[in-house]
Amino acid sequence: MIRWRKGTVVKIRREWPGAMELDVEIDHDGAARALAYPALVGSPQVGDAVLLNTTALAMGLGTGGYAIVAAVPDRFPPDPSGPGHLVKARYTPLQATVLGADEQDSPHHELLRDADSIDGMPVVVADLHSALPAIVAGLHRDRPGTRVVYVMPDGGALPSWFSRSAAALREAGALAAVVTTGQAFGGDLEAVTLHTGLLAARLVLEAEVAVVAQGPGNLGTGTRWGFSGVSAGEAVNAAGVLGGRPVASLRVSEADARERHQGVSHHSLTAYGRVALARAQVVVPELPGPFGARVTADAAPLGERHDLVRVPVDGLEEALRASPVRLSTMGRGLDEDLAGFLTAAAAGRHAAALLG
Repeated sequence: MIRWRKGTVVKIRREWPGAMELDVEIDHDGAARALAYPALVGSPQVGDAVLLNTTALAMGLGTGGYAIVAAVPDRFPPDPSGPGHLVKARYTPLQATVLGADEQDSPHHELLRDADSIDGMPVVVADLHSALPAIVAGLHRDRPGTRVVYVMPDGGALPSWFSRSAAALREAGALAAVVTTGQAFGGDLEAVTLHTGLLAARLVLEAEVAVVAQGPGNLGTGTRWGFSGVSAGEAVNAAGVLGGRPVASLRVSEADARERHQGVSHHSLTAYGRVALARAQVVVPELPGPFGARVTADAAPLGERHDLVRVPVDGLEEALRASPVRLSTMGRGLDEDLAGFLTAAAAGRHAAALLG
């Protein structure tokens, strides 16, 4: 279940909002990278003893390849204070209490209590977290200054602080805020469900566009239904029932070695073709050559349930290269899987067009 180790902090490598990356020396296991969330465990210092969860590190996970600091026994953080009774990561050793935008003690409770509409707001839905900066790049390419809010469900990482992409987009002014929903936490606003998260994005944060994609560290099993990206279909439903305009971004790859993810991934075909009951606008990028033709053909069956929208990709590569985020998906950079990033950027472009 959990691989516990003791260690000592030997270096603070870097920090970004909500997270610290450390070098640690693990008893009997040697040197490793570690990640600490100061809001949960305090701020470790060089020389501190730390209790580590090394499960993901031992498994060699790409996004989870850290030892996670579970406690700094000799340097506890201050006790929490203030309102908030939403418990996230419930009944785990690191359950945390936060103030939910939708709870009774929130200053936004009255606004959200009977709220039932996001008033036609475009909601761009994607499978992978790596699509987020590409969607934002495509959107700002055609409509600079658009107020974009990232609404993060709990299919991948739970702490939004793990996302360096979200932090970089916030710092660059490309992303206005983050809302964490379900068991996810650490956003500018917290919400109990994806539905109240979308309502908070629109009504409290005044988003013009919301992007819904799971956090880093998605889970897949190579089965038809066993992947966390199923939540993309559920996000389409949430956007639709709240009177939004769901925009479905396809997961596309020309470089993935796995057949099920080549062309249009089976994740998109299942999430949008089977799970999504609300009607969405599925963005089909006008990619060149035989691969572009394959993507168009792969996406065609989705037209039975959704509106297929052809979107040109001219100018989007330049926008992607100008992104404040170093684009990467499954270890592949922009030049290795350009088609996938262009597809996500095209979804952002279409959201911009919906705003006029």
